[in-house]
Amino acid sequence: MPVLGRGREEEVRYISQIEDALLPQEMHRRAETRISFDEGVRHSCGSVECVSGWMRPWRSRRRPVFEGRWGCSGRCVLAMVRLAVRREAGERRVEEGLHRHRVPLGLVMLAQRWITHSQLQVALQAQQEAGFGRIGEWLISACGVEAEHVTRGLSLQWNCPVLSAEGFEAREMALVMPRRFIEDYGLVPLRVAGSRLLYLGCEDRLNASLAYAVEQMSGLRVQSGLVQDAELKAVRSRLLETEAVPVAMEQVADEDAMAARITARLEQKRPLAACLVRLHQYYWLRMWLESGTRGVFGSIPRSAEDMQDYLFTASPPPPSFS
Repeated sequence: MPVLGRGREEEVRYISQIEDALLPQEMHRRAETRISFDEGVRHSCGSVECVSGWMRPWRSRRRPVFEGRWGCSGRCVLAMVRLAVRREAGERRVEEGLHRHRVPLGLVMLAQRWITHSQLQVALQAQQEAGFGRIGEWLISACGVEAEHVTRGLSLQWNCPVLSAEGFEAREMALVMPRRFIEDYGLVPLRVAGSRLLYLGCEDRLNASLAYAVEQMSGLRVQSGLVQDAELKAVRSRLLETEAVPVAMEQVADEDAMAARITARLEQKRPLAACLVRLHQYYWLRMWLESGTRGVFGSIPRSAEDMQDYLFTASPPPPSFS
């Protein structure tokens, strides 16, 4: 533990050693431990760097709570946030290579006898001449193939179920994640089944990183699946028109600046609970500001009231001319 009189450089080096030792543990923290609404977490500071243990019984401060732990001071909150930012920066949840060797959709549908060789040739030629569009779209528009067969072919290609929008409630599902994710990645939350399973719907491809981020933030198990194009567009349109958790976008210079900004927001809002997850370039911070914000399913909020989302991005490094 740092002691009084220790030089600043030595103290920074000491803190870095602590973070390096704890980072592997942080990388594997379960979602249910990241978000806690238990009052008991506030009885002791969650920072391993805290030097004010003897003052703890006299502290009136009870917030903010970040990832299930209370920070007794801004410095302690910063130490916890820095560790979380490093954890998220170190996790490489990249799914591009997972399905690199997928069987082409046309061959999948041929094998199922949903299309003929001549239909596939017509669709491929139309796609090549136009220079745009997906093969499934050309099978529908140029060959009259049913959209349902294309969706089922994609489900075999991606090894995932075909989902429907039955049971979809826009008011509840709009609170699952920021609108920006729906706009950027196309996946939409559909419903919660059995209080523990959240279904995400997509049009033509899965996004493992988004599913993982939502799983960590919601505390629910996530199942992704394909939804027919027209049905998915209708659901997406309703979601984008429904009130969601307020979101603010912030760009910072680097990870250290990000940790400082996140800490500043935590100190400003003093949330009852907060969690940080990364999705591609976004670092998603969600805050539950008051009691009663937690809903019925996992940690999905009851309403947009007393909730706040932040999406942080780090500026790309300047180009090198060497």
